Amino acid sequence: MDEVSFPVGVLFSVSGAYEQPARQGYFGAMAAIDDVNASSKYPFTLEAMHADPAGETDRYAELCRHLIRKGKTRHVVGCTTSWSRKEVIPVVEKLDALLWYPCVYEGFEVSENLVYVAACANQHLVPLLDYIVPKFGSRVMLVGSNYIWGWETNRIARDILHCSGGEILGERYVAIGDEDIAHLVSEIREKRPDFILNNLIGQSSYAFLRAYGALGAEDDAFNPACRPVVSCNLCENEVTLLGDVAAGNYTVSSYFRALASMNDGPAAGLARNGGPARIADAFFVQAYAAVVMIAEAIRRCGSDRADAVLHAVRSHFTQTPLGPIRVDPATNHVSLNAHIGRARADGDFDVVHESRGAIAPDPFLTSTPLKRPYARTVETKRTLRVVQ
Repeated sequence: MDEVSFPVGVLFSVSGAYEQPARQGYFGAMAAIDDVNASSKYPFTLEAMHADPAGETDRYAELCRHLIRKGKTRHVVGCTTSWSRKEVIPVVEKLDALLWYPCVYEGFEVSENLVYVAACANQHLVPLLDYIVPKFGSRVMLVGSNYIWGWETNRIARDILHCSGGEILGERYVAIGDEDIAHLVSEIREKRPDFILNNLIGQSSYAFLRAYGALGAEDDAFNPACRPVVSCNLCENEVTLLGDVAAGNYTVSSYFRALASMNDGPAAGLARNGGPARIADAFFVQAYAAVVMIAEAIRRCGSDRADAVLHAVRSHFTQTPLGPIRVDPATNHVSLNAHIGRARADGDFDVVHESRGAIAPDPFLTSTPLKRPYARTVETKRTLRVVQ
């Protein structure tokens, strides 16, 4: 009897302007496929079918279409940016496949053909601001890459801060991959915000953090202990590359390696697929979880049909490195914990705050008040400043 095998598309840019997080997604998916194939638990194997758009947004739809039509896959794990995700959605909707999206995103989206394995804004940005504003203040500078993630995440932050008595001192964008960011640091030095919300990605984010680190070394008023950079999408593999310049700044994530909630299997799989075994961050873990969810659903229903798999992950919890997760039938998102981490020079994070259990997804912010619990404190603080 022939062995049963199901193809799984892996659509990540392992080269290009944001290759660091994308490579982690690739490694995580490949590690999970290796672990499923090595386990006697599954009466089938998964066949990885990788396509590399090389960071070129206009290639995602074409490659996704090829994976589904030529590769006969009904499941594609991938995309790193919101721009690329939106390019792929019409393809999976038309061809009746599922895209498993393993990266944090801005929310305000639902598709029957997309499973959102990572956090939306009420699971990352909202708890991050809830922690940072009372600690550092509400006068904020917003920076971001010039595309959907940067625009929308900064828009939500702006709405929350305005409703809660905060003040936006500036909102600036640069093209994806642009490392010419001296003007951003000059403006920050002049305006002296309480903190900077960083929605840059890839090389732009690294250049900004290096420049801001240099400013902090020159002027102690911009030390992260006084004026930190806070991010929703910065992970261990990136911080390791940055070293000292990222230390002291903050990130929110559904997973930190310091939590030690992941067994050795995925890290070993990462090493097998060409990655450094010690780096297994949230992007890696979320892609790994997506593949495990696919495999568990196929095991339950005996088919890789998109509708059957989607019904299975909506009906049952799946044990993953993120904990037990189940897809919300109303939104196709999952409930996730929010952890706040402060970066260390060695690439790890000290977890300084955790949510009280998993946060239910609210992608359209319909049940998440924009006026936050710290609003009264912020308003009082601002009034005192005016009187003085």
